Amino acid sequence: MTDILLTNARLIDPEAGTDTPGTVRISGGKIAEISPGHPEGAKQKASATVIDCRGKCLAPGIVDIGVKVCEPGERHKESFKSAGLAAAAGGVTTMVTRPDTLPAIDTPEVLEFVTRRAREASPVRIKPMATLTKAREGREMVEIGFLLDAGAVAFTDGDRVTENTKVLSRAMTYARSLNALVIAHPQEPGLSKGAAVTSGKFASLRGLPAVSPMAERMALDRDMALVEMTGVKYHADQISTARALPALERAKKNGLNVTAGVSIHHLALNELDVGDYRTFFKVKPPLRSEDDRVAMVQAVASGLIDVISSMHTPQDEESKRLPYEEAASGAVALETLLPAALRLVHSGAIALPALWRALSLNPARRLGLDTGRLAVGAPADLVLFDPDAPFVLDRFKLRSKSKNTPFDGARMQGRVLATFVAGTQVFGEL
Repeated sequence: MTDILLTNARLIDPEAGTDTPGTVRISGGKIAEISPGHPEGAKQKASATVIDCRGKCLAPGIVDIGVKVCEPGERHKESFKSAGLAAAAGGVTTMVTRPDTLPAIDTPEVLEFVTRRAREASPVRIKPMATLTKAREGREMVEIGFLLDAGAVAFTDGDRVTENTKVLSRAMTYARSLNALVIAHPQEPGLSKGAAVTSGKFASLRGLPAVSPMAERMALDRDMALVEMTGVKYHADQISTARALPALERAKKNGLNVTAGVSIHHLALNELDVGDYRTFFKVKPPLRSEDDRVAMVQAVASGLIDVISSMHTPQDEESKRLPYEEAASGAVALETLLPAALRLVHSGAIALPALWRALSLNPARRLGLDTGRLAVGAPADLVLFDPDAPFVLDRFKLRSKSKNTPFDGARMQGRVLATFVAGTQVFGEL
């Protein structure tokens, strides 16, 4: 395998928190050497392929927790091939896929099918999650041990909240005994059922069914009590309201094994973007107030919220072209995750190394992966991007099968130039 020398790069190191010029040498699918500046000796390696990065940013590939790939059951919405191509184009080198498929990924057999399909079709790494309860019904926990052996990296019922506290506590206790990660969706199910927007003046003016931000706080409080009782490793998939942050902060200060994520849509958009019932802006949980959005950005910058994810949820045109209340929730975001996240950098809210800590380093660490780092010996999963390149998003040019993005027609900054997985270029024309 020929060595690759990426020279004249702006190295974004989330571990060291640095943004410095340098050169990276890739050998055998791993990062073999990192040098400051442009070492003269590097050019003399006859066997190396030299790529001049022209001062653009080189960072660890994004590790995206919570990607919905619709195999099995709904390949017309998204397949492993289309999701993999979209991920590569978006700088995502590891997709951590959700188990809310048809059927749900709740047995080793289904998990092995998904893993095999992913390996055959996707140019990027796939790490599958399995359900926490059978068929996501919240009645009986899955065979966590067997699913771990089959390759599950975490356990979640997605946006279906387990209402039976005894079932959830037993599942958490069993997961704790196996050191398995449980990922939950903190929303009080009774209050949030049927809600399309966040309660407030805007919801009242639009006449849409709404949910109070307290529904998130109530569910998180319950989950934190169960984590304290069971000692399980816990990750909240999406925190979206300022009211939930004190509970998260308390849990971390008390030493609980807890992390939290936020979707890119709750960092870049707010409830007013729904405008005149624009269903591409209908996500779960619903978009929040501008105060909540700013609080989420600040929580990411401070490290209170650990992970930024796309929560990529493909929906076909028919399920979105309905009255707002009836339309399906979710948005595709594999290709818009990076430029939307760079809005936080361009606004001065967060620095690039801190952003990459949430996009790459922290999710990899939480899942026990060796990716997400710009370090010698780490897998050469890298993204080269121009943070300032402007463009107008055309949803029909997205590589995802489904085109339900809220950023259609939006002016954005930040383009992926090349993506490498294990040292192999899977996107770009360098």
